[in-house]
Amino acid sequence: MDDRVGTTLHTGLLLAVTGTLAWLSGLPLLFPSLGPSAFVLALFERSEATRPRRVVGGHLIGVVAGLLAYHVVAGDSAMTVAYEPGSLEGLRLATSGVLATTATAGGMLATDTRHPPACATTLIVSLGLLSTVLEGAFIVLAVAVLVGVHRSILLATN
Repeated sequence: MDDRVGTTLHTGLLLAVTGTLAWLSGLPLLFPSLGPSAFVLALFERSEATRPRRVVGGHLIGVVAGLLAYHVVAGDSAMTVAYEPGSLEGLRLATSGVLATTATAGGMLATDTRHPPACATTLIVSLGLLSTVLEGAFIVLAVAVLVGVHRSILLATN
């Protein structure tokens, strides 16, 4: 099979599993940063970039950094409404996002868990879109499922 077709189908299958779980459970197991993670797993199937420690660890750092920044800086604001230009709420959310992304980048570099899509996860959390501890746990669970399905695909195709 053409590598482009295989990568495309692999990406779709990874997201189909988490999407189906999200649909059947009603839990937030499908979110924007999962797409780039699925693509990285499918494109670089057996590389350092797809090691579970990196993928799950990067997202875990993103969740923790996002939760800390959001709850310390942004409180109960969320990037789901338009704020007035120059508003305090907008400033708090922007600050939360910047701090969380900076902490995520530093945390991933310090722990050798570099996974760029985790910077999107930290924004999802720090901007108040999935900002509870339980939602953060669901993010990490969904990433772990994604990695598990990826590894199962690799085992089945060997």
